[in-house]
Amino acid sequence: MIQGSLVALVTPMTPEGAVDWDAYERLIEWHIASGTDGIVTMGTTGESPTLDIAEHNEVVAFTVKKVAGRVPVIAGTGGNSTAEAIELTQHARDVGADVSLQVVPYYNKPTQEGLYQHFKAIAEAVNMPMWLYNVPGRTVADLKNETVLRLAQIPNIVGLKDATGDIARAIDLLRRLPEVVGDKEFAVYSGNDDSALALMLVGGTGVISVTANLMPREMHEMASAAVAGNVAVARAINNRLMPLHQKLFCEPNPVAPKWALYRMGRIGSGIRLPLTPLSEANRPVVEKAMREAGVEF
Repeated sequence: MIQGSLVALVTPMTPEGAVDWDAYERLIEWHIASGTDGIVTMGTTGESPTLDIAEHNEVVAFTVKKVAGRVPVIAGTGGNSTAEAIELTQHARDVGADVSLQVVPYYNKPTQEGLYQHFKAIAEAVNMPMWLYNVPGRTVADLKNETVLRLAQIPNIVGLKDATGDIARAIDLLRRLPEVVGDKEFAVYSGNDDSALALMLVGGTGVISVTANLMPREMHEMASAAVAGNVAVARAINNRLMPLHQKLFCEPNPVAPKWALYRMGRIGSGIRLPLTPLSEANRPVVEKAMREAGVEF
């Protein structure tokens, strides 16, 4: 089971919108040196919706190669087409990714049975560990606890990224999981930085973090303390980081974190349409949060 802080890594781009491979490699090395517990590539923060399949696969393969087994690599390989998700997942398995992250299909609004059959088909087609990813604020469709419990009985479905922010709902799921999965490990990760501490303290396994893009060591230390039950240490770090947890979402993700990393001198300014660079009005807001959290820039 992968515990701790897993960075939802941005994809650096040139001003023209091409992937900046040199900057991406530098980010990977910085995260590994800073204690990041796992790297999640080609998620929402990695701008996966604007990369075509060939680019998507190239980023996943590059990540696996450069990480070289030092930390787990979790590849976002979901989609609203089951066939396309299977194709992306097969590639991730073939190049050596450790886990596939499967987002709830967006836009086409499947039923709970449709969601179950979608994830089941991917799990049966590709023999690799799979984490479900529920983010109803983006997908509209919402993966209910009852459906998660059904899916958790499939052998290679072994985790959930919960981006609902609903701690009571997470507690209910964590309470009911053992009676469904038995001795099998099934991990629950927070997909929201602002509620990650609470989820880990009630039994969550870690966080897939946007804030970690800027503060990898601090997020690692906070998550490690939370998972270990060291509440005082975890709370102190989380209080320091809370301005970032909140203000990095002042515009659609990953607009603010990419701008902040650019401000730090770690990546270029590139971002792909339909996203646009952080507005002039919000730049002082993000800078203030960066200063409050102790980001060096």
